[in-house]
Amino acid sequence: MSPELISILVLAVVFVIATTRSINMGALAFAAAFGVGTLVADLDADGIFAGFPGDLFVVLVGVTYLFAIAHANGTTDWLVHAAIRLVRGRVALIPWVMFALTGALTAIGAVSPAAVAIVAPIALSFAVRYGISPLLMGAMVVHGAQAGGFSPISIYGSIVNGIVEREKLPGDEIVLFLASLVANLVIAAVVFVLFGGLGLWRQGSVAPDPAGPAGAAPHGTSRPADGASGKRPPSASGTGPEPGPEPGTGTGTGTTVTAVDTREETDETGARLTPARIATLVALVALVVAVLALDLDAGLTAITLAVVLSTVWPEDSRPAVGRIAWPTVLLICGVLTYVGVLDEMGTITWAGEGVGGIGVPLLAALLLCYIGAIVSAFASSVGIMGALIPLAVPFLAQGEIGAVGMVAALAVSATVVDVSPFSTNGALVLAAAPDVDRERFFRQLMMYGGIVVAAVPAVVWLVLVVPGLG
Repeated sequence: MSPELISILVLAVVFVIATTRSINMGALAFAAAFGVGTLVADLDADGIFAGFPGDLFVVLVGVTYLFAIAHANGTTDWLVHAAIRLVRGRVALIPWVMFALTGALTAIGAVSPAAVAIVAPIALSFAVRYGISPLLMGAMVVHGAQAGGFSPISIYGSIVNGIVEREKLPGDEIVLFLASLVANLVIAAVVFVLFGGLGLWRQGSVAPDPAGPAGAAPHGTSRPADGASGKRPPSASGTGPEPGPEPGTGTGTGTTVTAVDTREETDETGARLTPARIATLVALVALVVAVLALDLDAGLTAITLAVVLSTVWPEDSRPAVGRIAWPTVLLICGVLTYVGVLDEMGTITWAGEGVGGIGVPLLAALLLCYIGAIVSAFASSVGIMGALIPLAVPFLAQGEIGAVGMVAALAVSATVVDVSPFSTNGALVLAAAPDVDRERFFRQLMMYGGIVVAAVPAVVWLVLVVPGLG
């Protein structure tokens, strides 16, 4: 049995154990990376850790820490009320506003994970407050980011167009952009219909300050346990450990909060600006400017801003530290470290070359789209495109497959699956969701990501490749 096949079988075993036993999948993946890397791939510790996503680790910790502070001091509550006023209380418009916002950010040059890191915590706060499905809101944010992700001036668009030019393939920047935009827009519309969007329209509008003078909470929310102090009871947001084993299927994301929100409110709606909230809003704006205008790292910027706020208002940082999504960090970093081992030992290239050697160009094109989707659900989308587009060159040179359509199909297949909880964007959505059962939300994202992986590559292949576009 080849080392590449062994590494794939071990990955399957990791999934089986994690879904049948109460073990964090990330911990299993670290153990698998050590075993396969040492015994099969003959890698030392440096080779194994080469795949550790240090940048993603800092992004997950920094962004969830910053927004945990924003939650603790009431800034996210203030943003919820402000946004509801902006859309005149029409809750059904909020998911589409978030879709458009992330799409605009990536279209003008933001890296997709940076746009999701900025928007997802706020969007998911809306979801919890107004009874919107977290899966619906998370999917709208991710698909919005990918909808704008291939504009001619975007990061993804520039990279793919550069690869096409380097490989001397025919290219069309507008077709690439529109293919991703239309695909993600259609998926977002389907998700909106299937996961409660029509029900949101039927609800009509809500008051900008939904707690109202009588303190009635909106659908899907609850009032603070002690209205005078504004403290919240513990809730299942999965951000703090609890004695005893974790329940569930072994994703390690279903823990219960032990930290409480200790902010003090002077009104029941939480709509008043305080110095701490003003400073947090400034920090959020600074994060956007630093990432988009100054091209600074989102994770390092977020954790620096969080430290500054914690230094000035330490009472908010105490519950915030407990709300960093540590189980999610372990889960994602472990799985991606194992994927890095697969990359180091050549498993991904081995699979791609095997497909490229098939004598039927249309079938090879379909299989490459599926490989791009499956691998990208666990690894870098750009990295996968950089590997697969050159692999497609031999049969593209035969003239039986249109290069423009094939490149667009590969790009869409490799990025539309980023809603998977193992991808950067999906991990950010999972980590940012407040007051939800994270284990259940993880399973929902994994199931939805699996459906996207199964369906979208075939559809884009049928629409973009079979007609011979380009």
